[in-house]
Amino acid sequence: MNFTRWSARFPGTQRRAAARSEHAAVQAKRGEGAVPAARGAAGTSATAADSGPADPTGSGAGTGSGTGSGTATGPGAPAATFAPSLEELSVREVLDRLPALVALVHGPEHRVAYVNDAYTAGFGSRTAGDPADVALPELGELGLLPLLDQVQRSGKPRTAKNRTAPGGASSYTVTCTPVAFPTTDIPAEPADPHRTGVLIHLADVTDHAEAADRLRASERRQREAAVTLQRSLLPQELEQPDDLRIAATYQPGGTEAAVGGDWYDVITLGAGRTALVIGDVMGRGVRAAAVMGQLRTAVRAYARLDLPPHEVLQLLDGLAAEIDASQIATCVYAVHDPNEGLLAYASAGHLPILVRDEDGTVRRAADPTGPPLGTGGWLHTSGTIALGPGSTAVLYTDGLVERRGEDIDEGVAALERALSGAQGTPAVICDRLMRALGVDADHDDDVAVMVLQQPARTGAEAELFHNAALELHGGIEAAPRARAFAQGVLTSWRFPVELCDLGVLAASELVANSLQHGTPPMRLRLRRTDRRLIVEVTDGDDHLPRRRRAEPADETGRGISIVATIASSWGCRRTPGGGKAVWCEFALPDK
Repeated sequence: MNFTRWSARFPGTQRRAAARSEHAAVQAKRGEGAVPAARGAAGTSATAADSGPADPTGSGAGTGSGTGSGTATGPGAPAATFAPSLEELSVREVLDRLPALVALVHGPEHRVAYVNDAYTAGFGSRTAGDPADVALPELGELGLLPLLDQVQRSGKPRTAKNRTAPGGASSYTVTCTPVAFPTTDIPAEPADPHRTGVLIHLADVTDHAEAADRLRASERRQREAAVTLQRSLLPQELEQPDDLRIAATYQPGGTEAAVGGDWYDVITLGAGRTALVIGDVMGRGVRAAAVMGQLRTAVRAYARLDLPPHEVLQLLDGLAAEIDASQIATCVYAVHDPNEGLLAYASAGHLPILVRDEDGTVRRAADPTGPPLGTGGWLHTSGTIALGPGSTAVLYTDGLVERRGEDIDEGVAALERALSGAQGTPAVICDRLMRALGVDADHDDDVAVMVLQQPARTGAEAELFHNAALELHGGIEAAPRARAFAQGVLTSWRFPVELCDLGVLAASELVANSLQHGTPPMRLRLRRTDRRLIVEVTDGDDHLPRRRRAEPADETGRGISIVATIASSWGCRRTPGGGKAVWCEFALPDK
């Protein structure tokens, strides 16, 4: 194979066909490796030859117009600089000195025509004329043999990136470029596969590949740290109220997605009421998870104040701006009251709560919805949605319903359809909704879902849950009526005598406190669950009582201290219509 008769086209350049004269062909054969002008016009070589040899000293000697010689003549002209023409360079000399590995193969079997010094240093010497699958086994291990066939058939260059060499020591980006014998003597005939070949250029990208591997490893470690932090900040075990069944799940995004700041929580407020929260920090990685943790802690602290949902969001809004003004978060805060059968909620830019009734009808929680947390300057408001026996409610983040190229309302509608047919426990419904919405390990966003059910109790289970209430009218005679009512109700519920006495004492103290410091309307409510007895008194005055130390000579001020001493827990809150509620709980003895 005469290497000098090949012409190569490197990626990103165009090879212009060179019309060779018979004289140029003879000169190429005598040049022993020097390639005549392959990219110049046909007349250029002749002009250069006629102009005489270039003066290596740059003196400008010789005749002609200086085509390609770079000489200048005339008085006062600057000294000429010798500029060699590309036609004077040897292709073999260029390829031999390239740091990249270069091989040339030809024919249908890709027989070896040439390998440069860098290729020999990398893979050893090769015998010319042998097929590539025998002489160049490394190309097979790099998966390049099919690529050579493709390049030769199509006549177009192809590039394979980051191919790992045998043994995994080096990585290469390989460019295969078609080359052909000159066919000026028979231009009308089709391409002959025996007169075509492929120039193989292997650029060592080991350093780049190792840097990319290090970057991927760093990103993987950072993601694992974010996921670990995220999971550690979520509740490890959900509180289970007496009147609700609750399950929640968190699914981080796939390996190509950064972890966000989705979170959820369940907070027992006392007197049978439960706070539920779900939110999403608009950010990624460890920072978003850290902000999420701060917001979740703040929600739990504000929830202990037993404030209305919109007031809790108002406090969170200011805190979010203080934590990081560049990050915002969406959130829904809801409170379930089993006595009212309602879910009171407030939303800060979050998606609507969905409720499925016992008959399968799905309802969306309507407005009000305010802007996300951290934006400031907005007064949030609360709304309510009925949650009766047999109902199921779903709180979720946007990763469950948002898809690229689709309106988010379509995703919410798909969730409604999935919820209408989902049956089973809250944990089962969580799994079914995730599957129905196509959330898997490769999902492009993290997802949090919380499902709560208000069970429809019948039979023996219903006997464990009772309510009784008494409107308190009149003056001081209301106290003995309240004691008699409490004694009768607790006895009918078959509580032990000791627990009946404690419940009657607590009801008497709370009613006496309300009669002395409160205003009508007043009401005593007794509630039994499967785990506790709840005593609650409401009145029209919004001044909240507090526990204080009474002096020996004081005739009042001991009621709340007595209740706090005998009860498992106690608390107070303002009611939505004005006024307050004071309550205490007693844990039922284990059977």
